[in-house]
Amino acid sequence: MERTVNDIHAGQAPIPFNSVLPWAAFITLMVLLAVYFIGAEQGATAVFSGNQIHEYFHDAQHLLGFPCH
Repeated sequence: MERTVNDIHAGQAPIPFNSVLPWAAFITLMVLLAVYFIGAEQGATAVFSGNQIHEYFHDAQHLLGFPCH
């Protein structure tokens, strides 16, 4: 019994870039959409008509410090 569990060192396998890239693109898209809807979906830059989107994200604007009124 020369080897114990403490003597065994398992190296971590690197994560391939091809498997990280789709997740990074998805997260980037979600962050950009969130920033747009929270910060810019009102007034002249509005893509959707009406105030439903603005009212839905209104409290998030105040929480994150975006000017809105």
